[in-house]
Amino acid sequence: MNSNLTNFSSNLFLMSSFIIKDNNISFADISTIINKDFKLSIDNTIIEKIIASRKIFENTINNSDDKFYGINTGFGDLHNVKINNNELCVHQENLIKSHACGVGDKIDSKIVKLMILLKIISLTKGYSGIKIQTIERLLFFYNNDILPVVYKYGSLGASGDLAPLSHLSLPLIGLGEVEFEGKIYNTEIILSKFKLDSLTLGAKEGLALINGTQYMLASLIDSTINSINICNYSDLIASVSLDAFKCSLSPFDPLISKIRPYEGQINVSKNILKNLKGGEINDLKKENVQDPYSFRCIPQVHGATQDTLKYCINIISTEINSVTDNPLIFLEDEKIISGGNFHGQPLAYAIDFLKISMSELGNISERRVFNLLSGKRNLPPFLSTKPGLNSGLMILQYTSASLVSSNKQLSTPSSVDSITSSNGQEDHVSMGANGANQLRDIIDNLYQILAIETIVSVQAKEFNNYKSSKIINEFISNIRFVSSKINDDRVLYNDIKKVSSYLKRKTKIDLFF
Repeated sequence: MNSNLTNFSSNLFLMSSFIIKDNNISFADISTIINKDFKLSIDNTIIEKIIASRKIFENTINNSDDKFYGINTGFGDLHNVKINNNELCVHQENLIKSHACGVGDKIDSKIVKLMILLKIISLTKGYSGIKIQTIERLLFFYNNDILPVVYKYGSLGASGDLAPLSHLSLPLIGLGEVEFEGKIYNTEIILSKFKLDSLTLGAKEGLALINGTQYMLASLIDSTINSINICNYSDLIASVSLDAFKCSLSPFDPLISKIRPYEGQINVSKNILKNLKGGEINDLKKENVQDPYSFRCIPQVHGATQDTLKYCINIISTEINSVTDNPLIFLEDEKIISGGNFHGQPLAYAIDFLKISMSELGNISERRVFNLLSGKRNLPPFLSTKPGLNSGLMILQYTSASLVSSNKQLSTPSSVDSITSSNGQEDHVSMGANGANQLRDIIDNLYQILAIETIVSVQAKEFNNYKSSKIINEFISNIRFVSSKINDDRVLYNDIKKVSSYLKRKTKIDLFF
């Protein structure tokens, strides 16, 4: 960690911005904000609503002797302990400090920035009773890429993502660490540089900040964006494998999907035929009546994953526009109601569903690799020009199998687990945050698995003497720019790394349905 700060660049220049208004924000909107690195601002009508909500909240608290959970009471199993009105501010800061118990690796800064964005959206709905000054500080952090250091483990996925969101909130009160321009600093150094004072939180504000599903949601959104990219590449890489293995294209005939009309299956079949259009594979005389399932059933397997993604995007779209802290302030009804919107079960199910579905893309990919290396269909064993002296691409399948097996283990649903916390008051939790961590690990493994199929399928295709489509040839050319043909045995982990990086940096935000 750096003890002093030098060479600051100005992050205050004018850029395209996204204005948060009183309407729903879509998954596509979030993707665009991330992709274009938009600055954020809040519409004046929203600001007025936030100020009004805070005013009603303060009037209610100041003129009532009632207990309001987490506002003038303790938290969790301490919910019956009354807090004096002159200690409410200290109460909220103590909440954030005591709940900042995250451990493990530091969360990637892009997910932390997304957490801030999602927390701002939720708070601007006007049901959280938070001060506008607190939201403005979050906006300042977001727009200037001042990103709190948040850790991987600590959330149970209910009562909100308490530990991750506490670490996210620490810099607001001058504590914790932040990442700025690729380096980590003590928060007070950054606040001093920007001539900012730490905030003094009012009643309920700490609770509004750390109750919520923003860690699970941010992680799921990031994984979903990568999953869309992986789905696009899975179809393309599978097309190279189909071409190299001299497969029949009849399973991709629109008539097949017409009588089992899943949207994903229809879309994948179209993608495969588009990718192979103009090549000679469909004109070849086939020696085999049928192809293995890993080739023949690509539309059914890849398509089912796409359909799962569509379901997840619907869940994400609802959650983006939801208010998930507690208790909530309802202006028109003049009520403060304690509920359970912070419970992450809807997200936990979606995360587990996506874990399973994405793992299957790796599972079927590894099977295609196995077939391409098997010495069948006039391809040499392990795609080696000198088998025996050289092992060729033999061990790539081992690595793929290892990653696939790991993903199967990671795919065990987290949402079926629950551990009682807070002395029994919080007796059922979603474990969605653990699932989100596993999903990101699955995604990372998938890029390696697809990189291996890419290397193998491109090598196999180069043993063919028939014409391929323009799309396939362009893809092979791009891959050969980062990974040359393997004529003699060489260290291959560099090739996996390079091809995987190629697939990652080509991320597509556009949807496929």
